[in-house]
Amino acid sequence: MTLHLLGLGHFHPENEIANRFLEELDIGTSDEWILERVGIRSRRTVLPLDYIRQTRNREPRAALEAALHSNAELARRAAGMAIARAGIARSEIGMVISGSSAADTASPAEACNVARALELEVPAFDVNSACTSFYVQLNLLARMQPEALPDYVLLVAPDSLTKTVDYSDRAAAVLWGDAAAAAVVSTRHPGPAQVLGSTLESSPAGGDKVVVPRIGHFRQEGRTVQTFGIKRMVRCLKGLNERFGAHDRRLHFVGHQANRLMLESVCQQCRIPPELHHTNVEWFGNTGAAGAASVLSMQWEKWTPSDDVAVVGVGAGLTWSSYLLRFERVV
Repeated sequence: MTLHLLGLGHFHPENEIANRFLEELDIGTSDEWILERVGIRSRRTVLPLDYIRQTRNREPRAALEAALHSNAELARRAAGMAIARAGIARSEIGMVISGSSAADTASPAEACNVARALELEVPAFDVNSACTSFYVQLNLLARMQPEALPDYVLLVAPDSLTKTVDYSDRAAAVLWGDAAAAAVVSTRHPGPAQVLGSTLESSPAGGDKVVVPRIGHFRQEGRTVQTFGIKRMVRCLKGLNERFGAHDRRLHFVGHQANRLMLESVCQQCRIPPELHHTNVEWFGNTGAAGAASVLSMQWEKWTPSDDVAVVGVGAGLTWSSYLLRFERVV
């Protein structure tokens, strides 16, 4: 089945957690320490900065109340951009699928919250796979019968993981930022790009390596997860290159925005030159399910008909996934 990408959108909330802010929390970190270990300079959060200063987010239940934006609001703003870029009316959306690492509500499905925010009365459901949620949404659609889908499907990946961070834990505090990404896809109507070669694999034996409890703080085995992530991204990237690499097309790389040093390791092993590697983690942090798709969206006007983009991600589960975007029309 051919899956067309018609438009992408992204949204980052206004409040900025710069490295200087984290230094002021007096949790044993510094700008130099952060840059040396993860290469992140700044992040965005849905939380008021005073709330983080005063509470360190010791009680994640309170973060839900303190947040300036819900996940549905993040998704609504990203979706507005994606729909506008797709050149369709909001009323033409026939289905909404949402996925994230930490949904605001277990029930109703967060996709229903997003659809309500967009004033859409359409089928809406969640496909959650932590940081690989957006990849899994595409993989699911690629497996479906085209006639079973409406003309236009809206995918959204809102993640506000700063609400799950213990800001007395420097290892977690330096990583996370909040964002949303959205896409309009169709099996019937061509767009600037096609989604090719979607893959999805999991190793549930490693499910306890990255955890966000229903109500609780994020935790992970950082070194184990980073090593796993690098190996799986390298494997996926090489696989996409073997299947779709062509001498007359440029192969770009957008990876899971976990941290800059992790991505640089993948580029080094796969010989990806800097001009073909695209990232936003340095200025927005690890934005979970929104990460790679937000990079693609921020570069939207720059893609050309000679560009292929290998998009590779890893996440809790443990899960790894990939797809290739082949641009065939001017954005």
